[in-house]
Amino acid sequence: MSMRQHWEGVYNSKQLSEVSWYQPIPSVSLAFLEELAIEKDAAIIDVGGGDSLLADHLLEKGYSDITVLDISSTAIVRAQKRLGVKAGRVNWIVSDITGFVPGRQYVCWHDRAAFHFLTTKEQVAGYFSVAQKAIPPGGKIVIGTFSETGPSVCSGLPVKQYSESSLTGLVKKWFKKIKCLETDHITPFNTLQRYLFCSFKRINA
Repeated sequence: MSMRQHWEGVYNSKQLSEVSWYQPIPSVSLAFLEELAIEKDAAIIDVGGGDSLLADHLLEKGYSDITVLDISSTAIVRAQKRLGVKAGRVNWIVSDITGFVPGRQYVCWHDRAAFHFLTTKEQVAGYFSVAQKAIPPGGKIVIGTFSETGPSVCSGLPVKQYSESSLTGLVKKWFKKIKCLETDHITPFNTLQRYLFCSFKRINA
C-alpha cells in the first residue's frame, strides 16, 4: 500500500475527532506564529494540514494568504466542507510533500505531525529540498514532531523521533534555530504524546 492509499484509508474510516493528532485549538502552533510576528498578509503553508483546524483559526485571526497541503484528497475535501464559503479563502494542494514542486515561496512553513512520518534519509532529504525552494532567506519554519520520548508508531506507521539537538543538527545547513520546546499532547483516547516543536529562520543560500 502506498502512503497516499494509507492516508486515504485513515481519513475515510475516521472522523476528525477520532485521530490521535486532533486538536480543537492548535494553541502551540498559534503561539509560535505569534512569537515569530508573522504578518497577517504573509504567505503561510501548513504542510500535512489535512483537515486540522489550524486554517480555521488563522482565518479567524485575520491571516489572508493560507495554503494547506496534504497527501490525502479526502482530508482536503473534509476541511473544505467544514469551512464552507470560507474554504475559498484558502489555497488547497493535494501532494506528497517530498515530491511537491512549489510554484511560489512562503514566509512561514508550518508542519505539525507530518515530518515524523518520513523515516528514511531519502524522504527527509526530499522534504528539506522542497523547503529550501519554498522558503526565502529570512523566512520561518515551524516543525512539530515526536520527541525522543514520543511514540514510535502512529496511525499504524513507524515514525522517527527527534531531540532538539538532532533536529537542529539536521537543518543547520539551511536554517538557524530560533526556539525549541517539548510539549504534551493528550489524544482523544486520553493517551499522552510528547512533541518537540522548533522554529527556525532560513539563512542565505
